[in-house]
Amino acid sequence: MSQSSRRGSLRTALRAAATSAVLLLAGCTTSATPPAGQSGASGSGSAGGSDAGSDGGTSGVDVDTPALRAAKKKAGIDTCPSLKPGAATADGSLPDVTLPCLGGGPDVNLSALRGPMVVNLWAQWCGPCRQELPHYQELHERAGDRVRVVGVDYQDTRPDWAIDLLGQTGVTYPSVADPGGDLRVPLRVRGLPGILFVDAKGRVVHQEFAVIESYDQLAGMVRKYLGVAVGTAG
Repeated sequence: MSQSSRRGSLRTALRAAATSAVLLLAGCTTSATPPAGQSGASGSGSAGGSDAGSDGGTSGVDVDTPALRAAKKKAGIDTCPSLKPGAATADGSLPDVTLPCLGGGPDVNLSALRGPMVVNLWAQWCGPCRQELPHYQELHERAGDRVRVVGVDYQDTRPDWAIDLLGQTGVTYPSVADPGGDLRVPLRVRGLPGILFVDAKGRVVHQEFAVIESYDQLAGMVRKYLGVAVGTAG
């Protein structure tokens, strides 16, 4: 093999390794796969974790229709928190972005949210997100008013599939919808899943993009970053 051929082979191998590393860090693939039991064409803007830097052009997605409201009610999903207009923001708080409630309900200005609170960024097209949703639901059930759980359905063009997934996994805590990726820049979203911890003053005390493997892992993070003991599994 000539020296130039060896150089070309080395460059190809390095590009392949870099691509694999990016996909591993992102956590999710870019395919939009419907929840079990669903069929049909995927949404046109199904950006995945490895492509979270794109704008997506999905801001026209309607997340509040009679059909979605009916599906949300059937699944027993809570409505989004109703906040007082003009609530003061805190330094280091969530971005001053107002998002609609997934499946109907009051719009939510994230900067007005107060904790202790866990915010999970998810989407129905994200495989790891599907696997960790039950852990967030367990936190919602165990912690009650001590630690609130709010989801963000991020860059998801199929709110019907999203609500169907919540119903399948037994999730009842509320989610806001960000189909257009409005949080991409202020939260520096580089992939899914993501998790944020918000204290009683509304400050984001910790944020990371990682897969929650168990309830005990999540409970440990709540204790570490919010100072609230929510118990362990079993």
